[in-house]
Amino acid sequence: MDTRLLELLVCPVTKGPLEFDREKNELISRSARLAYPVRDGIPVLLENEARTLTDEELGL
Repeated sequence: MDTRLLELLVCPVTKGPLEFDREKNELISRSARLAYPVRDGIPVLLENEARTLTDEELGL
């Protein structure tokens, strides 16, 4: 994931920052508790495509 692109992208739900998880190839929105998939290098920033993060994944 290009770091310059990551700086420009925000969560479509909360408009907050996103973090890239290299292991799972996902963009994480902690405030929305969602993980957006990255497919073929393209972030899929659709709420219905995201999965909900567990407390454990968020470190709570």
